[in-house]
Amino acid sequence: MGTPRTDLAHVLKRLDGNSYGAYKQLKGNWRIGDFELLVDRVQSDPYAPPSMVRLRVPREVAGIPEHLVDSAAKRIAAGDFLTRAFGRAARLLSPDGGKGSGGIFMVRVGQEILQRSSVLIDDDAVEVRCEIALPAAGRRIKGRAAERLLTEVLPSVVDRSLIFRNLDAAAIELHVRTYLNAEHVRSQLAPRGLVAFVADGAVLPRASGHRDEPLNTHAVPFEPPENLRVTLSRGDGTEVSGMGIPEGVTVIVGGGYHGKSTLLQALERGVYDHVPGDGRELVITRADAMAVRAEDGRAVTGTDVSPFINNLPTGADTRRFGTTNASGSTSQAASITEAVESGAKVLLMDEDTCATNLMVRDQRMRALIPGEREPITPFVDRVQTLYRDKGVSTVLVTGGSGAFLDVADLVIAMDAYRASDVTDRARQVPAEFPSGEQTKPTGSFGELREHVPAAASSKNDGARGTQAGGSRDRDRRGGDRGGFREKPARGRGLGTIQRGREDVDVSSLPQLVDPSQTEAIARLLDQIDREADGRQSLNQIVDRLMTRVERDGLDVLAHHRGHPGHLALPRRQEVHAAYHRERR
Repeated sequence: MGTPRTDLAHVLKRLDGNSYGAYKQLKGNWRIGDFELLVDRVQSDPYAPPSMVRLRVPREVAGIPEHLVDSAAKRIAAGDFLTRAFGRAARLLSPDGGKGSGGIFMVRVGQEILQRSSVLIDDDAVEVRCEIALPAAGRRIKGRAAERLLTEVLPSVVDRSLIFRNLDAAAIELHVRTYLNAEHVRSQLAPRGLVAFVADGAVLPRASGHRDEPLNTHAVPFEPPENLRVTLSRGDGTEVSGMGIPEGVTVIVGGGYHGKSTLLQALERGVYDHVPGDGRELVITRADAMAVRAEDGRAVTGTDVSPFINNLPTGADTRRFGTTNASGSTSQAASITEAVESGAKVLLMDEDTCATNLMVRDQRMRALIPGEREPITPFVDRVQTLYRDKGVSTVLVTGGSGAFLDVADLVIAMDAYRASDVTDRARQVPAEFPSGEQTKPTGSFGELREHVPAAASSKNDGARGTQAGGSRDRDRRGGDRGGFREKPARGRGLGTIQRGREDVDVSSLPQLVDPSQTEAIARLLDQIDREADGRQSLNQIVDRLMTRVERDGLDVLAHHRGHPGHLALPRRQEVHAAYHRERR
């Protein structure tokens, strides 16, 4: 990195009044007190994205106790805590009067503790990656304002947020312990035959539909049914009791506004660990659980939907089905099989966001439209064979249809946010209220055809034949939607990835929780393009890439320009889902 310069204040005074482009002289390393400022990229004008910088504080200066950072998991949690602390200090201390005033900016975070690239803790230093808007008057440099920002405000932010003696020691200890406890509980789910766990006293309701903080007034703490109560160990050696949801088919029922969707949403977010005070710190779901819903209008490319859709009047091959504008039932069928292909072992569904004609088909409709004339096999007929053949469990919320009572292994009723096991009662209902044959369980779920991304050299060559073996097929791409694009893919907020001229819509993936995850997925999509050779399956490529990121850190996804400070680790499932939503 070279020897840091020490004359930053002098340089900024000299730049005062110069054209904005002269700020480029700041690129490089600077010593500011006890830490180092590394300016990686300087913004081109006051209205461009802020300059990208790194701050390296030696470990002996930061003073973070070794027991808080002596493992990879602890460094993830401590890095998340310091990201939050730096962001709060920057918002409090740096100017907020607009672009001309300058400012220090850290990535915004939510209720989840994620592996992030915003703070990197290594053996030598604590490195923070942030952005700084350099102050200007019109297109002229405000050198003295920049001097104050970089040599007075920035050291104050560092002192308040990165020096352990100035932090709340109990708070960072709790943050790390909360993360380790949750991870330890999650590690016990599969060996215990569970798909999820909801602790005694968990607070599931959120402050509002657009705020993820806990509801602080009139929230009913969760209390598990006694027969579903299990006790698991925390990472700190203590134990926690709560409701264990077993593998198989679980149906959640209840009246409107009684908490069934709230429970499911907590399970969706339970694939992540939460900050202390969130209420869902010990609502833990297996990491491979995937929320599935209908998405009218999504693209489907080469997906095997044959377990649910077959014998189309058009004669289209549903083992390699494609459309640029899928219906609700088709989109959900594709999302289910894509989730299974990605390795998901739990499906989470709410009838409110599902396609009715994919989920159930009642006796009257079966009588009116003979089976041989109906190309859709409803999910209710497949859900048990999906578990039996693929080991994929389902947790389903329903309030309007009783069809799934016939195939449920467990039925949980929510009444005023209180859960009870009503499985025995649910099994009596069909006998008391017969409605004729509702379900026709299928014999086998069948083998799904895997996606095999085409090699870069062949992506513009149009359609390619099916590979030998029959269970795989090359994905086809054309134009600037394939190969190596002039510009790298990038995330735009939480719900969009820009790739070339296409905006990939990922807004219907409810388990994407942070725009930094979307940015990481964008970069992973480019990596998939680079590594595709027409022989490896999408699973093989994604598994290798994710293993590399988890082992070596998110910095492996860095672009050549600037620092990788706006990345958070996504799940394999969302990487697969984003790939499948490209309009190839």
